[in-house]
Amino acid sequence: MAGDVSDLRIFSCGAGVQSTAIALLMRDGTLPLVDHVIFADTGWEPASVYAQVDRLAVLFDELGIPLHRVSQGNLRADAIDPEHRFASVPYFVRNPDGSDGMGRRQCTSEYKLAPINRKVRELLGAAAPKFRRVPKGRRAEQWIGFSTDEVGRVSPSRVQYLTARHPLLDLGMSRRDCGRYLEQAGWGDTAKSACIGCPYHGNRAWRELRDEHPAEWADAVAFDAAIRKGGARGEHLRGEAFLHRSRIPLSIAPIDRWTRGDKAEAQAEVQGDLFDLVEDGDPDGCSPYGCRSGTAA
Repeated sequence: MAGDVSDLRIFSCGAGVQSTAIALLMRDGTLPLVDHVIFADTGWEPASVYAQVDRLAVLFDELGIPLHRVSQGNLRADAIDPEHRFASVPYFVRNPDGSDGMGRRQCTSEYKLAPINRKVRELLGAAAPKFRRVPKGRRAEQWIGFSTDEVGRVSPSRVQYLTARHPLLDLGMSRRDCGRYLEQAGWGDTAKSACIGCPYHGNRAWRELRDEHPAEWADAVAFDAAIRKGGARGEHLRGEAFLHRSRIPLSIAPIDRWTRGDKAEAQAEVQGDLFDLVEDGDPDGCSPYGCRSGTAA
């Protein structure tokens, strides 16, 4: 394990499938130990994610690795607070002329990447209270949990004091490989990490929220209704914003599973990759290191 402050290994942990696999690979000695783990809390994670972070905290404590929980605030509350600085969320938008649009995605950058990077700078010796400037010559190796099916999302670090490393790519592990590994290790109930009301959910995730987590479903439905005209800053969206890609209120959106035949009969263009997108959600999901901005609304 690196010990010098100028040569830290720091793991950015999302507490999902890939991140949990990396944690267990450190435990079994396949990967070396890191010096620090950082989890960015958006304030609107599902209970399952917070439970997973608590479980991982026990594991990291056994390994002697501190887990830092950092936050930029509560994304849900901030998104509908007209007094709060607006961070664009990738809502699905119906424009006034009837065309479709999508909000740009800044929420991941502001609520995950920004607090992670702030903590990294602090750990590298940046001065309080703002931790803006890393002392010259100090660097960290930052572990990011991309798997082989996400290789297209990999990009180099944008700052001189960080070198990105992708341990799952080094091991040739896909998300499916990670899932199998977690099953064998007794962690097979690890869920995908995403906010309760993430627009990147597919119908499968929305159904699970509705059928298995009714309080969280009610929360998402209420939030969906609250953002219809854009939410924060008091600036009304010219069109209407929705959490579900159908651009229908979440409470009545078509989230129940259809067969491919049903889809093809009802809407011929919803087949193949698009069918999978509707059912399973955006394959790129939500990551501060592979963030895509949607088409501007």
